[in-house]
Amino acid sequence: MADAKNMVYLALQNNEDARPIIEAIEEDNPHAVINHFPAMVKIDAVGKLIVRRETVEEKIGREWDPQEIHISLVSLSGNVIEDDDEFGVERDN
Repeated sequence: MADAKNMVYLALQNNEDARPIIEAIEEDNPHAVINHFPAMVKIDAVGKLIVRRETVEEKIGREWDPQEIHISLVSLSGNVIEDDDEFGVERDN
């Protein structure tokens, strides 16, 4: 089992707006574990999770600013890393 202090997660609303973001996270983070709940989707991973602008744009068919994730974000765990092309969380333990 992974060391709990190295775990990160993103929890997003379980709705139509968040689904392409969740699909993009799953595609770009094959090590992630996706857990679906009625009101949210929790994505767990060891070390790091990244949401890439380019992948989300491919899914939604329009330009997407990584700051838009905050509309669907319920919670997160980890140190936030962000720039114009990515939003993510990581642990450097």
